[in-house]
Amino acid sequence: MASSNMADASESIKKIQNQFYQIGYIASDSIATSIFLAQSLSKPILIEGPPGVGKTELATAFSKVTERPLIRLQCYEGLDEAKALYEWKYGKQLLYTQILREKMNDVMDGAKTLQESLDKIHDFDDIFFNEKFMEPRPLLKALKQKEGAVLLIDELDKSDQEFEAFLLEILQDYRVTLPEIGAVNATKTPHVFLTSNNTREIGDALKRRCLHLYIPFPSRDLEKKIIEKHVPTLNDDLKEQLINFVHNLRNLDLKKLPSISETIDWAKVILLTNVDTLDNELVKSTLNVLLKFQDDIEFVTTELPSLTKGPKL
Repeated sequence: MASSNMADASESIKKIQNQFYQIGYIASDSIATSIFLAQSLSKPILIEGPPGVGKTELATAFSKVTERPLIRLQCYEGLDEAKALYEWKYGKQLLYTQILREKMNDVMDGAKTLQESLDKIHDFDDIFFNEKFMEPRPLLKALKQKEGAVLLIDELDKSDQEFEAFLLEILQDYRVTLPEIGAVNATKTPHVFLTSNNTREIGDALKRRCLHLYIPFPSRDLEKKIIEKHVPTLNDDLKEQLINFVHNLRNLDLKKLPSISETIDWAKVILLTNVDTLDNELVKSTLNVLLKFQDDIEFVTTELPSLTKGPKL
């Protein structure tokens, strides 16, 4: 029985890899396994790793594969629950207040004492604080999707620890408690992806509620598959030279290491030049596709003779 279950799981993981491949995302075994487990256990995935390795793209690809809407919350310093959860439609509230004021005589009709008048007004207290006057922001919007959604909480490490603590209820129970309304449960459990570039430590309480996935820069073999998928007409020799050069760059102390998407862009640029081999002049003239800081470009330019020779051991 156990071996049968393992075989079923292995087949499911391969199926996930094939589905992602069809839309252009090359999922490693660890990525596909994490997706399989997250779906099986209905748990969020916390994805950590350096910038540019495909963390955000993973959530985007999953949205395409599952054909569910992607709802993204971009984190930043100072982000609070009001900006992430909901806001009140103040204009609509004001309009209804004016209507109520005009109808005040009708509301008070029949009240004989001050207490009766106050009781009648009190009956209208909750009118202005219900879902009709609420504008859902990403978190609440994801919970209220009837067919489910893919919720991406991007660059969580840029937010404050207070906001991280606020997320615990959502990640644990797929529910949020609103002061004016009470608990709001997910209509259908969303698939939640959280990303972090490791600029600060994520708290243990949040990590306990998530599956953990670390995505490093790809190996040479994996990056070769990625380039073959996105730039299939690039010849094998150029492909090897390109991969060797990029991996040598990632061993340097640069302000920003080249991401996978920048490697793909560079491969497309090299293809356009119609050359058979990478030479120093070509690399020098196209370095701005790979590197985004002038200091990095100037430093790498001085190191070109050694960087273009092949793998650096």
